[in-house]
Amino acid sequence: MSVRQAAALLCALLTAGCAAGVAGTPEAAPTEAVDAGLVGGYFSDGLAAARGGAGPQRAFLQRTQHPDFRTGACDLGDLVLAVEPALSTLRPDPDWAAGRGGVPRGRVYVVAVSVTAKRDGTTVGVQIGSQHVVVLDGAAYGFAPCPR
Repeated sequence: MSVRQAAALLCALLTAGCAAGVAGTPEAAPTEAVDAGLVGGYFSDGLAAARGGAGPQRAFLQRTQHPDFRTGACDLGDLVLAVEPALSTLRPDPDWAAGRGGVPRGRVYVVAVSVTAKRDGTTVGVQIGSQHVVVLDGAAYGFAPCPR
């Protein structure tokens, strides 16, 4: 066998494996993984808005309020909330109902959060709790908090 024939045979053997298919069906990223990215982005955008102050935060909360719960949403006034999630705690919560409004459309998730409330740059409270976020039509939505 000549060098040229050996090279051709080697090339054929190496490329033959590339043409063979792999058994199975392709899958998209799991829905929960995609949703986790959207929820993470929701909180990142919310923190960026909070750093901008009450006006940007108000705009963020209005824009991201779940479409079925836009009427009667709370206004925080001059209170600014920095909401930091522990995304490792994110889990589905399909049976959660948003008060009298019922179960919201979309995929409902709950996540543990740390909330720092500030007024005029001064911390007035810190709380650890949970927050619900809904993924609907490829976007993450929340529910404007109501201070008590």
